[in-house]
Amino acid sequence: MYFIDVQGTLISDADKSPIRGSREFIDYVNSEKLPYMVITNNTKKASSDFYDYLTSIGFRFPFERYLDPLMLLESRVSKEAVAAYGAEEFLHTLQNMGYKLDYKTPKTVLIAIKENFTADEYAQMIDFLLNGAKLVGMHETSIYAKNGKRYPGVGAILKMLEFATSASYEVVGKPSVAFYSEALTRLQQQEKRASFEQITIISDDVKGDLGGAKELGMKTVFVTSGKYKTAQEIVPSLAEHLRPDVVASDMQAVLESLQGEVL
Repeated sequence: MYFIDVQGTLISDADKSPIRGSREFIDYVNSEKLPYMVITNNTKKASSDFYDYLTSIGFRFPFERYLDPLMLLESRVSKEAVAAYGAEEFLHTLQNMGYKLDYKTPKTVLIAIKENFTADEYAQMIDFLLNGAKLVGMHETSIYAKNGKRYPGVGAILKMLEFATSASYEVVGKPSVAFYSEALTRLQQQEKRASFEQITIISDDVKGDLGGAKELGMKTVFVTSGKYKTAQEIVPSLAEHLRPDVVASDMQAVLESLQGEVL
């Protein structure tokens, strides 16, 4: 049973094209009737639009096997008085979902990702939080990779704001327990007895996605096709209990291991 990340795992951070072996991996688990969920921290596009994009570039799986944070957002965050920060596409998606953006007296500060946050935006977030607004991250990624550069991820920004204001925060997407639990519930529609301990999760975010998954008992596969160029960049600095079970270069290597019954 598998949880499969998207950005940096199935598709390239550079141009959103399929990574080597990624479509073949999905085809293989389909043919073998192996239970899986495609789990992404997509926040820029509406869920159905991002799913449609994935199918348009050759990924064959039903929408029932797809999950992103936007699909949980309405049950986690009130639509009233939200100061949202992230890419323009994210803000437009929120408004289309009925969220009321408020940058005067917000009840919630909602953080997604973009590469060009300004110091003034951080200052505004801090003021809102010190005045009692709730802090929520759309996900808790460690690094955001774009245009050949690596920026602080939402998780890093949340930690900064927590340190600056002593405000605690909640996370909607990966690696929150709520998100993984929802993914498990959906996986159980394919295999009723599925449990975290039976799941192998594949992702390029070893510190974010895989760390949280490992704490829930999942087996972890770290692919170096996204945020990190080599395992040596990050794995030695991780606590022993959070290090990945398997390191692979990309989904082609994962597929070859699966076919050899290593995973």
